[in-house]
Amino acid sequence: MVALARTASSGERLREIDGFLTQACADLAEHDDRMRGVAVDVRFDRGVAHLTGDVADLRQLRLVKQLVGRFDGVLAVWSRIRVGGREPVVMDLGCGAAKQYPENLGLDLRRADGVDAQADLSGALPLADNSIDVIFTVHILEHLIDFLSLVDECHRVLRPGGTLHIMSPWWGHVNAVADPTHVRLLDVQTIKGICSRPPGTPRWYPLHAGCDGASIFADLTPLEPGDPEPTSSHLARFFE
Repeated sequence: MVALARTASSGERLREIDGFLTQACADLAEHDDRMRGVAVDVRFDRGVAHLTGDVADLRQLRLVKQLVGRFDGVLAVWSRIRVGGREPVVMDLGCGAAKQYPENLGLDLRRADGVDAQADLSGALPLADNSIDVIFTVHILEHLIDFLSLVDECHRVLRPGGTLHIMSPWWGHVNAVADPTHVRLLDVQTIKGICSRPPGTPRWYPLHAGCDGASIFADLTPLEPGDPEPTSSHLARFFE
């Protein structure tokens, strides 16, 4: 369950957790038959798992992300894995000069070294339906008064099985209010609200959601019409 009172973890503690998670993943690769022959590298950075490499198909990709994401201390699973030899199409929204991976496509309102195309993120994205595999919104939602319109656009452009990665300052940390361009405060419970919207709105399944005391994280995948809602036991992993 998510606690309302949090203290940001120290850098030293986060490094120790990353070391624990690295060893846990090495043990998983060595002893779990489901990981035999899977050519995936896992790197941890402050509780975020970064996955690169190759898998045969989407089923195998889902399995790897699920197994890595089950470890206590994993806040998110960020991936640039090739599926069946195909490079994923990965988009960084509002990236400026700081893409999460250098190969990502960068979309931002203003020109910068990492921006490949310009667009106003408060409006429609200049992207085709079902055209993107992974979308990063890192320190973006807190700058938008109506961030749900952007989340809905992400749902439209993501391919089935795609992932939306969210990272934003947690409302209880000074970083949330220190930047005067921040117009929204977010919590892990905000992610629950995104995943619990009424019928007729784009629906999401939470793969992960968490908070390290300074930032909130979420990995969401779009639900298609007819897909079942996440179970109460699954939601209880992340939300009050």
